[in-house]
Amino acid sequence: MAVNSKKIAVYVLVVFVAYVIITDPSKAADYVQIAFEGISNAARAIGDFMTWVADGAK
Repeated sequence: MAVNSKKIAVYVLVVFVAYVIITDPSKAADYVQIAFEGISNAARAIGDFMTWVADGAK
């Protein structure tokens, strides 16, 4: 039962993404930009933390 639920959820997500891209490509591009900025900020924060640890946590 859980596998079927996962397949349905993935299918719904794919259909939603396709719908957004087809109906409003500029809005879809904004969503992608927001996602990549979030990933970039998270990576930068992890890098800052690792640098802080490597410097002796001062």
